[in-house]
Amino acid sequence: QVQVVESGGGLVQAGGSLRLSCAASGSIFRINDMGWYRQTPGNQRELVASITRGTTTNYGDSVKGRFTISKDNAKNTVYLQMNNLKAEDTAVYYCNAAVVQSVAGGYRTLEVWGQGTLVTVSS
Repeated sequence: QVQVVESGGGLVQAGGSLRLSCAASGSIFRINDMGWYRQTPGNQRELVASITRGTTTNYGDSVKGRFTISKDNAKNTVYLQMNNLKAEDTAVYYCNAAVVQSVAGGYRTLEVWGQGTLVTVSS
């Protein structure tokens, strides 16, 4: 079993910063991609940022230049540094991990989601 747990959400004023963390644990052989997504009521979950095992990053257009994703492969942890936050960044932020598990006869890949952490930006 694999768990993904986010932390670091909270209330911040517009223009402020927050750092989210996401740690994966459990039966893990390797983690390939990890990413952050966000969702507001009535809307679909959208990509905020993602990072491959090789550290190639991808960002949603609305956060480019303000958010930075990074990771620690040894700790199976990904971070999201959010600067110059805006009211429209208010959302539940979810972590996603593509986890490779060793199983009898080979490997399998699982997509695992965290429970989410709420970020509220006051204007």
